[in-house]
Amino acid sequence: MLNLEILSAGIPAVHPQDSVSFALEIMQDHHVAHLAVVADNRLLGLISEDDLLDAASEDEPLSTRQGFFSKSSVPGVAHMLYTLHVCSEFHLTLVPVIGSDEEYLGSITVQDLLRHTEKLIGAGDPGAIIVLEMDRVNFAFSEIIKLVETNDAQITQLNTYFDAIASAFYITLRINRLEISDIIATFQRYEYKIKYYFGEEQYENELRSNYNHLMNYLSI
Repeated sequence: MLNLEILSAGIPAVHPQDSVSFALEIMQDHHVAHLAVVADNRLLGLISEDDLLDAASEDEPLSTRQGFFSKSSVPGVAHMLYTLHVCSEFHLTLVPVIGSDEEYLGSITVQDLLRHTEKLIGAGDPGAIIVLEMDRVNFAFSEIIKLVETNDAQITQLNTYFDAIASAFYITLRINRLEISDIIATFQRYEYKIKYYFGEEQYENELRSNYNHLMNYLSI
């Protein structure tokens, strides 16, 4: 999704002649610690709550704090994952979005960004999760898909991550079912290192089935 498609509704920008107290009130109302400062539809910068609280008076205009304005912003035609990176890198609760002519288009709050990211990665989708650890040079996307599909399952989401500190490469798979004992066994047979997995083991299903049979028998 592009930033243009996920602009947060109802988040106002502030003008350099607005007071510090006015900006702080907007921040409190919308649960953010940053606001875009805009004049003539141009982004002047991003002001933070911390910088406002350091002002000598809450009645002074924001223009007196211009030396503290951050230049953080993202293009409207950039992907939302870039925006997630910017928010994380600069610890932002809100990021301004600008057009090709530097005009201010709106802002995206980190809450809305996380909500759309959840949809993008399918965090709420049902299914098991398997995390593999391997050398990056040995990563073969097609082979991993094949091993899962041989067990009558499908990968609905695949993400990779390289941990530079541990020099480890991780592949996170979301599988379209919960019972994954046969998939785990297949990966182990092909000498894949399984870091974690979250699902249901077949023996757990069998225990549950046996328990249900026992309870049915006792109720007769």
